[in-house]
Amino acid sequence: MGERSMRGTRLGASSLESESGIQPAARQDIKYHCKNGHSIVVPMAMEADVPPLWECRCGEFALREDAELPEPKATKPARTHWDMLMERRTTAELETLLEERLALLRSGRFNGRRSA
Repeated sequence: MGERSMRGTRLGASSLESESGIQPAARQDIKYHCKNGHSIVVPMAMEADVPPLWECRCGEFALREDAELPEPKATKPARTHWDMLMERRTTAELETLLEERLALLRSGRFNGRRSA
């Protein structure tokens, strides 16, 4: 960097490195097609693991030209509050707690605090 001067340049605006002598990585063009009729060409390195699906600009997934649709991954259903409650208590225990709380409300002695 001794032969170049920093005078008149904006710091961070551009690189002072030259691209002479640099060989870009070998590339391949991968073609994807989505079900809405869009075609996408994605340049990737030759040694890259090419995914069978790519997200299209319309939000759908596009399938690689020479690939088959992969099997969908098995996912666990989301656990709800009710599911977690039923892991801790049985239905009989919940009915007993409900009767106790209703009796407390009906008696007028309820102070609004929850017990542990």
